[in-house]
Amino acid sequence: MADHKLPPQNGSPRSDQTQLRVGRLNKAHGLKGAIKVELYTDEPEKRFVPGAVFTLQVPTASKWHGKTLELTELRWYNGHAVGFFKGVDDRTEAETLIKAILWVTQDPRELPDEADAWYDHQLVGLDALRDGVKVGIVARVDHLPAQDLLAIKTDNGEVLVPFVSAIVPEVDLAAGTLTLTPPTGLFEEVPDDDPEPEAGAPGTRETTE
Repeated sequence: MADHKLPPQNGSPRSDQTQLRVGRLNKAHGLKGAIKVELYTDEPEKRFVPGAVFTLQVPTASKWHGKTLELTELRWYNGHAVGFFKGVDDRTEAETLIKAILWVTQDPRELPDEADAWYDHQLVGLDALRDGVKVGIVARVDHLPAQDLLAIKTDNGEVLVPFVSAIVPEVDLAAGTLTLTPPTGLFEEVPDDDPEPEAGAPGTRETTE
């Protein structure tokens, strides 16, 4: 899933809840306070409903710092999500919200509606197993246009693993693990098929300066 769990800037959630980043306000749209929304969620029909209230991540100098924002309507124009918000009635007011990050409160035990889908915060921290052996820990989830990537922290550094069923066939939240079947070379160095010949070996030419 594309919802991101990151530390909120304004206020803290209850201990039994978490905060999910679900959108970013990008650009004023029209003259009546509408704002284009960059969605960070695969469930806009669930997150962006009339009456939804968002915690705002904005600079401390912003007039919106420490405040919340209530959605009145989400519309689509040429494939772009456009939000209308309570108290934002003109373009001037909309401009004061540009670049604000939208957060929602979520029960961390709640699963996405989609089958075989997980929120980022449910994946981060899982042990990554290969052939039953732990090779690392999920550090984060990167959401790219083509596919999602799991950043696996290993003893030798970070490895980015495509989050597809062919490579990540099983996620077991109860056990705190996910299973990897990576292609050769993803977690280890692959030796060259034709190693460099030793100096002085037949077929080589030594040079001197």
